[in-house]
Amino acid sequence: MTRTSGYRRRRSTAAGGDGVSAGEEVRAAGAVPWRRREDGGVELAVVHRPRYDDWSFPKGKLEVGESFAEGALRELAEETGLAGELGASLPEHRYVDHLRRPKVVQWWLLEVRGEASGGAVPNDEVDDLRWLSPGDAAALVTYEHDRTLAHLAAGLLGT
Repeated sequence: MTRTSGYRRRRSTAAGGDGVSAGEEVRAAGAVPWRRREDGGVELAVVHRPRYDDWSFPKGKLEVGESFAEGALRELAEETGLAGELGASLPEHRYVDHLRRPKVVQWWLLEVRGEASGGAVPNDEVDDLRWLSPGDAAALVTYEHDRTLAHLAAGLLGT
């Protein structure tokens, strides 16, 4: 089932667009949103980012003074219009971003509460959201780390 979502985001006007200096660690947070189907199965929400033409789980850079958990909830709302409660912490991901800065992303499972289709509209950052089984989500996402997250979610959620 496809649900289209997105949200207009605030962006910093600092160099690099995010206020992070060269060589400084970029801190980001994300969530693996899930919901239980009526038949007891589990679906995960993945988003398409047209700028990169990739499929991934919602994530983004922290704002000044924001905790990883606060950032994960804000990014989920901004990118999808979804809300929920953070659940199990998932392994962090460390890598070097496209500007050659070290980056760390903290991840959580997040059970979606309320309107599970999201309430936002497509935009230039996120133009599509799909609810998929963990196996189908793992097959669709672009990055290996996201595949790992989908498989971990499946195990933790008993699918």
